[in-house]
Amino acid sequence: MAEDTAADFVVRRLAAWRVERIFGYSGDGINPLLGALRRAGSPSFVQARHEEAAAFMAVAHAKYTGGVGVVTATQGPGAVHLLNGLYDARMDSVPVVALIGQQSQTVLGSAYQQEIDLLSLFKDVASAFRQQVADPEQLPMVLDRAFKTALATRSPAVVILPHDVQQAPAPEVPHEHGVVPSSPVWSLGCVSPRETDLLDAASLLNDGGKIAILVGQGAASAQQEVLAVADRLGAGITTSLLGKPFVDESLPHATGTMGHLGTTASAYLMDNCDTLLIIGSNDPWTEFYPAPGQARAVQIDIDPKAIGNRYPVEVALHGDAAETLGALLVLLHGHQDRSWRREVEEQVRQWHRVATERAMTPATPVNPERVVHELNAVLPDDAQVAVDVGSCVYWYARQLRLPRGVPAHLSSTLGCMGAGVPYGIAAKLAHPDRPVVVLAGDGAMQMAGLAELVTVSGLWRDWADPRFVVCVFSNGDLAEVTWEQREMEGEPRFEASQSLPAVDVAAYARLLGLDGVRVEDPEDLADAWRRAFAADRPFVVDVVTDPDVPLLPPFPAGAAKLGSMRGAIGQEPAGSAAGLLQRYAEIEEGTGSRSS
Repeated sequence: MAEDTAADFVVRRLAAWRVERIFGYSGDGINPLLGALRRAGSPSFVQARHEEAAAFMAVAHAKYTGGVGVVTATQGPGAVHLLNGLYDARMDSVPVVALIGQQSQTVLGSAYQQEIDLLSLFKDVASAFRQQVADPEQLPMVLDRAFKTALATRSPAVVILPHDVQQAPAPEVPHEHGVVPSSPVWSLGCVSPRETDLLDAASLLNDGGKIAILVGQGAASAQQEVLAVADRLGAGITTSLLGKPFVDESLPHATGTMGHLGTTASAYLMDNCDTLLIIGSNDPWTEFYPAPGQARAVQIDIDPKAIGNRYPVEVALHGDAAETLGALLVLLHGHQDRSWRREVEEQVRQWHRVATERAMTPATPVNPERVVHELNAVLPDDAQVAVDVGSCVYWYARQLRLPRGVPAHLSSTLGCMGAGVPYGIAAKLAHPDRPVVVLAGDGAMQMAGLAELVTVSGLWRDWADPRFVVCVFSNGDLAEVTWEQREMEGEPRFEASQSLPAVDVAAYARLLGLDGVRVEDPEDLADAWRRAFAADRPFVVDVVTDPDVPLLPPFPAGAAKLGSMRGAIGQEPAGSAAGLLQRYAEIEEGTGSRSS
């Protein structure tokens, strides 16, 4: 039997932290760790096609399970490739631990092959915890503190493992000076605000007349409490992009997502409220909040540093969302005047009409909003949704109404293209008995999604439920950037930077042993979705969509963007963009969403 090594100890410590799988890509810098994983048989190792995708999988694992995502990579280029995924974890507040190989300590400083100063490389992204292990006796302490810090700060932690340390005998951790014992135990407990802060918050909210509640991902475990407080106050509810899965958008007072890619009903809510309750949100779209001074505000957050970062807040409630809302509820008076709630509900009804009208607006050949609009009718109640970055996020935010209990995640604050399929893979591995839907543009698929479909082709036969549906919006354009150029710069579309080569992703899927269909007629969408969810293997719905469907912000903010957009489009060759922009403006104008 081979001598027990430090790498074997690392694997045992991962098991003690209940790590089920590690995402990564092999390399000589982590060969001892990979050998230990092989010998142990658990945790399982999931090989991505690229370290960046592996890091996204680790982030998604944390998002879909609520646990810690773990990723590993070799030194040098492997380590560099992890950065995007680790920044995704940092910016969306997700616990991830990265185990990264390094050349042997004896050669560090010699400009050795693939030698990079990894402590400096990860200084920003893993500022809460990064440590290079110099001796096996450090391992218990370093590994435990990495996990505890990742969980406590909801951020990535980095452990650098030199090759010679991995190969050394397993540590015994003697009871002596200079050796710190440790244990793989962690608990958050329950954090509640001070009673005086609760009383101040209740007083402010009870005095409010037109109350809005902004819900973020920090309210994930407080969904019933959010609804109870909203009903007590007669409030309308909007969400950040990350908070969308945690509010039932079938509720008559749920206005949908706020911000640049939000709804007209959410714009009305924020433009007209006089009181704002922010719950677990750090949404950066500050221009879509109430104007400073318009609304008095209370904010609840488990991270006290986040309170008051986006809007002037009068009362800070540092605590767990569910615990805090439960304590707050008993202090709130029931609002007898329901005129504001009725006002909000009317705006929601108008938004639903707007959303349907937008989805059914003819486009060449298929309106992308209709693609998601029709998904609502067939999305399984036990599905999991992953969304890539690009114009598809707009259609997800505006058109998809998630059934209760259906998680949906994306690279939100970092906004990195190519994360959609890796996210979907992690979701499927976490819950292989549930169907997965990935929404992605052709730009994101060409950046990373096509490669990770190869990963899907090697995994799917082990899944209890083989349904893994990838919907590709193939418009031949980096459409979100095209519309940003028009909106923010007044610049026409730049063909050389925006045009994408045509790829038949459905045909590519079939080449991999999967299945798929290419859709060029909107009347074929319903059948395509039906086939996808009835398939006995992963399935690609590759829809040829119109890049000229505008990414128009909700009115009234969107009205201010029309001049810049029209000016830019006027410098372009004749096409359908001008007509579609005019049609969408007319639809938005009819909502009555301007501030009263």
